Amino acid sequence: MTEWIGTKFKGVRYRLHSDRKHGIKKDRYFAIRYQSNGKRIEEGLGWASEGWTEEKAALKLAELKTAAKTGEGPARLAEKREIEDKRKRAEREAQEQAKKESVTFGQFFEKIYFPTSQTGKKKETTRKEAEHFKNWIGPVIGKTPLKDVKPFAIEKIKKNVLGAGKTPRTLQYIFATIRQTWNMARRDGLVLVDSPTKQVKVPKIDNRRIRFLSHEQAESLLKALQEKDHLTHDLALLSLHTGLRVGEMVNLKWSHVDLGRGIINVVDPKGGQGRAAFMTDKVKAIFESMKCRKPEDFVFVRREGDQWKKLKEMPRVFFEVVKDMGFNQGITDPRQKVVAHSLRHTFASWLVEAGVDLYTVKELMGHSVIAMTERYAHLSNGTLQNATKTLEKAIESAGKGKDNKQAGQVVNFEK
Repeated sequence: MTEWIGTKFKGVRYRLHSDRKHGIKKDRYFAIRYQSNGKRIEEGLGWASEGWTEEKAALKLAELKTAAKTGEGPARLAEKREIEDKRKRAEREAQEQAKKESVTFGQFFEKIYFPTSQTGKKKETTRKEAEHFKNWIGPVIGKTPLKDVKPFAIEKIKKNVLGAGKTPRTLQYIFATIRQTWNMARRDGLVLVDSPTKQVKVPKIDNRRIRFLSHEQAESLLKALQEKDHLTHDLALLSLHTGLRVGEMVNLKWSHVDLGRGIINVVDPKGGQGRAAFMTDKVKAIFESMKCRKPEDFVFVRREGDQWKKLKEMPRVFFEVVKDMGFNQGITDPRQKVVAHSLRHTFASWLVEAGVDLYTVKELMGHSVIAMTERYAHLSNGTLQNATKTLEKAIESAGKGKDNKQAGQVVNFEK
């Protein structure tokens, strides 16, 4: 560009572009100079090709000078630009916030939460979450903006679920789906407060399994399974003798089995912390009878065609045998029914009955907290039962003492 060139307006000048033209003349870049608070200020305005003229530059200069004198409005062009930038930024933020606040629970669940939350979850878990939303959550709050979801709406979901005869446990799962969706929305800045499920009470439930098998029942079950299916028999015996969960058994690989030391390394269990399970002679015999394959091959597999397929759950034959043996006949309480998990529960119960302390049982079971193991405390050495017997004796003794005292009294009817 050339040197500055003055104009007929004091404080307004311009430079010519070296080659670019605007019309028949070279493009001109306008700037203004003025005094403000004793300081000399010079600010560029823009090119003629952008709409600036000498007259427009002079008007802008007069505007800034007036602002400097009166103190009203920006006294510098840079200040004015900054104010305008802030205004536009605030406007954009307000628009973005309004857009966020208009997102409904259903939109967030279907477009954000559900697609991204499936990673690392079992298919059954994601299927249940989709079912929770479709049947219970969506009909009540699916079309409600996240920010407007209040506890009274969650109360309505609760009423619908329990009113349909579903268990409190099912309600807990549904609330968990709402809570996890909400927490992700909070992470993304769409809501700022805790999940409204926190303010709604769920009926307390005790779904702990009570029933366990006697040694005789367990032997009968294993014998019946052996006659039906060797693989199912081996799974049942393994759970009875080690306390392994079904999921832990079907995910067992040969690299986890240490026959030399008689140890099964339980990797990535439900509680998150691995543990060692110890083989009984019968468990060791099961593994020794199997054909050991590659270290990363699964232990419990079935042949399907020309391929070996990993088991996903306890085979159906287990439940058929349990039914045929009448273990659950006439029983309606789920806690009293014999299921696959009853084998693990039986393992823990046998240990406590045999006098093993609860802390050791906790470690063998892989419980994360001792409170989970304390459900078996009533089986420990008959301690609680003995306490009741002691009370019974005390009551009887007190009764006898009272009778003796009354028998020794002389009653005088004479006055």
